[in-house]
Amino acid sequence: MADLAARLGRQGFRRAGRVHNRVALPLLVKEFGLSPAEKGIVSAAPLAGIMVGAIALGGLADIYGRRYMFVVEMVVFVLFLIGLTWSPTYLWMVVFLFGVGLALGCDYPTAHLVISESIASKDRGRLVLSAFAFQAIGALVGTVMGFAILSNFPEIGAWRWMYATAIVPAIVVVMGRVRISDSGHWLMTQGRKAEAEAEVARLLEREPPYPKQVRLTDLPADEQAAMARVRRNGGWRELFVLPARRATILASVPWFLQDLGTYGIGIFTPTILVKAIGHEDIVPHNVSALIACDILAAKGAALLDVLLIVGILAAVLLSDRVGRIRLQIVGFIGCAAGLGLATLSLHTAEPMRTVLLFAGFMLFNFMTNVGPNAQTYLLAGEVFPTEIRGKGAGFAAAFAKVGAVLTAFLFPVLLADIGVNLLLGVLIASSLLGAWVTWQFRIETMGVSLEEIGR
Repeated sequence: MADLAARLGRQGFRRAGRVHNRVALPLLVKEFGLSPAEKGIVSAAPLAGIMVGAIALGGLADIYGRRYMFVVEMVVFVLFLIGLTWSPTYLWMVVFLFGVGLALGCDYPTAHLVISESIASKDRGRLVLSAFAFQAIGALVGTVMGFAILSNFPEIGAWRWMYATAIVPAIVVVMGRVRISDSGHWLMTQGRKAEAEAEVARLLEREPPYPKQVRLTDLPADEQAAMARVRRNGGWRELFVLPARRATILASVPWFLQDLGTYGIGIFTPTILVKAIGHEDIVPHNVSALIACDILAAKGAALLDVLLIVGILAAVLLSDRVGRIRLQIVGFIGCAAGLGLATLSLHTAEPMRTVLLFAGFMLFNFMTNVGPNAQTYLLAGEVFPTEIRGKGAGFAAAFAKVGAVLTAFLFPVLLADIGVNLLLGVLIASSLLGAWVTWQFRIETMGVSLEEIGR
C-alpha cells in the first residue's frame, strides 16, 4: 500500500496546484499590480510549462527509466514550488510557475507508466483512473485549503501560504517514490533481464512468498531488433509512421479537442453564466471586497469540484467493464448534449432558462469526466509500444495542452467578438469531432496486455 501511495501522490498535487492558481490569481494581480496582459501570462505560464515538460521531459522515461524520472520530476516540482512561495517579483513568479508546469508535464506520461506497467491488465484501467481521480480530490482539497487560509489570513499575501501548504506533503511523496519498484517492461526493452526479474519479484513480494522465483521470457528476435532501432534513432520518428501513427492520432487529437472544451468551460464558466443570465460582474474596489469575492469563488469552485469527483468515480467503475473507446465516444456526445442545453437556454424564457443553463453545464462536467477527460489520459499511456510509450504519451499530453493554451488566450476574445451562442456552437462541433476521431482511429485496450497492444 505504501508503494501504491507513492505512485498516486502527485496526482492530487497536480489538480490542487491548478485550483490554487484559480483562487490565488486575484491576490497575485493585486499584490504585483498586474496588467491584463500580465494576468494572462500568469494564467498561461503553468500550462506552457506542462506543454513543454510533457514533450521534452516525459520522453526521458524511455531513456533513463520510469522510476528515475518519477523521482526527478517530483524533486523539480518541490524546488520550483519553494521558489514560487518566495517569489519576490512578477517575473520570478512567472519563471517558477513555468517550472512547476514543467514538472507537472513530465508527470502526465510518467505517472501513468509507473502504474500501468506494474499491474494486471484486467485491473489496469480501474487503478490508473483511481490515481487520476486524485486530481479531483486534490482540486477539492486545494479549494478547501484556499478557503481556510483566506478565512484565517484575510490578506493579499495569503496566496503564498496556499502554495506553501503543498511543500511538506510533496517532500514526503519524494521519499516514498525513491522506494518503489521499477518497470519490468522498460528494463526488458533495455536488455536488462536480470534486473527486470529482480524488480518484478520485488513488486510481487508478500508473506508467504509467492512466487518463489520470477523468470521472464526473452523477447523475440524481431522485437529486440525493433527496440535497438528505436534506441538508435531516438524514437520520435516512430510516432508518425505506421503502425504507431494510428495510436498517435487516437492519443493526441481527441485529447486536444477535449481540452478545448474542458479548459474553456472550466476557466470561464462564471463569465459565461454572467453573460448568459444578463448580469454584470461585480468589481471589488478594496482589499476587503477582494478577499470576500475570492472566498465566495472558492465556495463555488468547491461545489463544481464535487461534481468532478462523481464523474471520475463513474469512469473508475466503468472503464474495465464498458471499454475506453465506448466511454470516450459517449462522453464526447454527452458533452455536446450538455452544451446544446446551455445553447438552448439562451433562447428560452425564465424560469426554464436558468434550469437549462445549469443542467447543461452539469451534464457537460459529468460527461467529460466519465468520458474524454479520463479516457484520453488512460489511452495515451496504453496504445504505444513500451520502447516509445513515454514519448507517445508525452507528445499526446503536450499536443493537448496546445488546446489549453489556445483556450486561455483566445476564449475571452472570442467570447467578446462572436458571443456566447456561436462560441458554444463551436465547442459542440469540437466535441462531436472528438467522438468521430475516436471511432475512426479506435484501438480498444480494455483487458489487453500492454505487450499485445504495442504490437
